[in-house]
Amino acid sequence: MKVSAFAVACIAAGVLLAGCSSTKSSTNASNTSASDGPKSDFQYLFDRPSTWTEKKVDTLPPMPQPANLLPFSVSQNTPLQFAVDAKSLTVDSDGVVRYTVVITSPSGARNVNYEGIRCEDYSWKLYAGLNADHDGWDRTVENEWTRIENGDLNAYHAALYQDYFCTSKLPVGKADVIVNNLKYRRANSTLIRGGGGGG
Repeated sequence: MKVSAFAVACIAAGVLLAGCSSTKSSTNASNTSASDGPKSDFQYLFDRPSTWTEKKVDTLPPMPQPANLLPFSVSQNTPLQFAVDAKSLTVDSDGVVRYTVVITSPSGARNVNYEGIRCEDYSWKLYAGLNADHDGWDRTVENEWTRIENGDLNAYHAALYQDYFCTSKLPVGKADVIVNNLKYRRANSTLIRGGGGGG
């Protein structure tokens, strides 16, 4: 009996939805300007496309200079040193913080990457790395957006996201704000948010 009642309810709901659709079609036919008006909540919630579009990166920043590097802490257990090139950092219209990171080993070997961190979904992307001659960029290493890992000893993406770049799934501020936070080591709860220009 319960199954039959459920079936009847489903059929009734289907008829109701069909009636709504028919009514809507009739209304649209009689009102040629309806298509110019706002869409219904139903369409907005269920039919809206994804609105995020990644900014195309056509131009890469100059190679970093030592005077512009801002060191930041990742882990007390790693022998590597990490720094962001202040001149390269931007906060773009797509909500991505883009920057050059320089990773230096105890022997002095360097790894230089141009990357982006997307605050909205806790992901990062590599756009370019240091070429074989160590005098320019290599774009063949570019990868897709990847979720940031927290547990890695050298998880500098997580450190940048959590300590300097993002808050509540949004960039902390414009480029100069983030650069100043890095410069003065204003991390976590001491972050200065908003304001400033640039980026």
